[in-house]
Amino acid sequence: MFKKSWILAAALFTGLAACGDTLGEQALYGGAAGVGGAAVTGGNVGTGALIGAGANVAYCQTNPGKC
Repeated sequence: MFKKSWILAAALFTGLAACGDTLGEQALYGGAAGVGGAAVTGGNVGTGALIGAGANVAYCQTNPGKC
């Protein structure tokens, strides 16, 4: 079960690579990945959504060519 959780978490974190075309999409994709990661690791899903959304928007805005 432990190995399955880490594989699922890794798959969810790769969702951050899908930046989105608009600022809203970037926040949505990052937030979804953050919620999934927090749920799998037993963290707070609200905090995970905020951190994921912020991190994805920040990354995509600073590195638009990598999305």
